[in-house]
Amino acid sequence: MTSTDLKTTKKPAANAAPEATALLRADHKHVSELFAEYEATSSVAKKKRLVAEICTELTVHAQVEEEIFYPAVKAALKDKELVPEATVEHASLKALIEQVEGVEPDGEMFDAKIKVLSEFVKHHVKEEQGEMFPKAKDSELDLKALGAQMAERKAELLAARG
Repeated sequence: MTSTDLKTTKKPAANAAPEATALLRADHKHVSELFAEYEATSSVAKKKRLVAEICTELTVHAQVEEEIFYPAVKAALKDKELVPEATVEHASLKALIEQVEGVEPDGEMFDAKIKVLSEFVKHHVKEEQGEMFPKAKDSELDLKALGAQMAERKAELLAARG
């Protein structure tokens, strides 16, 4: 295989990776659907399964943002507001996740925690998609390369969680 062949075989893989913001939007949509499913069910077993998936998705998503996306955005935008605020919001989300992850869905207080978690996530998503993502898109960031890096890290983290 020549070096030209290597370049040709690598390009489709890089092009196949979604832009960073598209990857994050897809995560946001998936978690929103999981919350909607949770609200629609009364089955304790289904709630337990959904909460486990929600916690995994949010934990991995937050870690990928904090390790890769936020530092890149902070540097590109010379940001001193959006990224710190989003990081603080992540801390609140993580505290709620700790209260529900691996816990039996045992009634109204558990449901209330999931509802608050859902509302926190909606607020966070609205700010990211409405403010941070447009600014990132208008910056010099290579969102394609960032997306590939984030997709790879996400796959690693999901595999590690089993």
